[in-house]
Amino acid sequence: MINKYSVLMMKSIFSANTLSYKILAVLMTLLPLLYCHPLFAAQPDFDSDQIDDAPKILDLQYPEWFSQSFLDIKEDLSDAKSEGKKGIIVYFGQKDCGYCKALLAINFGRQKDIVKYTREHFNVIAINIKGSREVTDIDGQVLTETQYAEKHNTQFTPSLLFYLHEDKKFPKESLRLNGYHPPYAFNGALKYLVNNYYQKESLKDYLERADPPGKFELSAINEEDFFIKPPLVFDRRHFRSETPLVIFFEQGNCHACDILHTEPIQAPQVQELLSHFEVAQLDAQAKTPIITPSGEKITAQQWAKKLNVFYYPTLILFDEQGKEIIRIDSVAKLYRLRGVLDFVHKKAYLEFPNYQRWRESLKASSKPKTVTEK
Repeated sequence: MINKYSVLMMKSIFSANTLSYKILAVLMTLLPLLYCHPLFAAQPDFDSDQIDDAPKILDLQYPEWFSQSFLDIKEDLSDAKSEGKKGIIVYFGQKDCGYCKALLAINFGRQKDIVKYTREHFNVIAINIKGSREVTDIDGQVLTETQYAEKHNTQFTPSLLFYLHEDKKFPKESLRLNGYHPPYAFNGALKYLVNNYYQKESLKDYLERADPPGKFELSAINEEDFFIKPPLVFDRRHFRSETPLVIFFEQGNCHACDILHTEPIQAPQVQELLSHFEVAQLDAQAKTPIITPSGEKITAQQWAKKLNVFYYPTLILFDEQGKEIIRIDSVAKLYRLRGVLDFVHKKAYLEFPNYQRWRESLKASSKPKTVTEK
């Protein structure tokens, strides 16, 4: 802890008029700020091997500290305010989801600091995306859990909606996290909201201030033979395309990007699906000139910011006309990556309202029928 005695000790060693003292004074002032930042806090390593996204029966249970809610979202937010909390987190999950298991077991389990911080500032409301309980949305509309999840375009589980009672955007959520985010990123998102940084900057800018890309590092992003080469022209407004487009937004010194390239992206099923796409990779920190699907001339860095890309790697999939269909901006392993590519390749988005509904239809069609089923 920095106190007046630390300052007196510094003065006894360095003259106040020396450059050394001035430098140390600045460092001592900044040290508490750096220590409090989420990305400088002590963080146990996260290994994606802790997640198995293969379909299986898990029958997950919620932590006992989740709110016992009547599922009236506006009332839940009012209760959180009366308890002196920042707001609520609406958790969309399902019982047999490997990514939900990771969130509950790691972020909301072993990471005691995250559990404590979350409970101190938020109430968590659990929604089963396959459930039939009634939910009263903030606008007063009464829906089943499944309908509520679809209304809020829940493509993946887990998905988290953060509502802050003081946010001027209310009743719109203050932040949304789709999919599983490892502890360091999740912790950063919590502090981004609690400390009111959301009022003046994007989550992307906040996280990059915490962990800025190295200006002099030579670590390159991973390349693949199937990535198209410059010039990077994705214009689909003026030039007709017969294939969908997937953009890999990455950056150097990115462990999650390395895992993507060494594991799921090398699977034969994924490689075969990617052959049906125009596939491009962009360094989100680079000023590489591109032309976007809408025909705008811009840099890769500017486009990433415009699309609010804050997690790396992020994959954004567009249709033949350049409309964004779906994105993966969280941890993704083989089954999720393969599923999302197949969803777009088969144009299932034209028939189903979201990825989850399509996945359920596949499970239903593959389920063996009993004698009584027709």
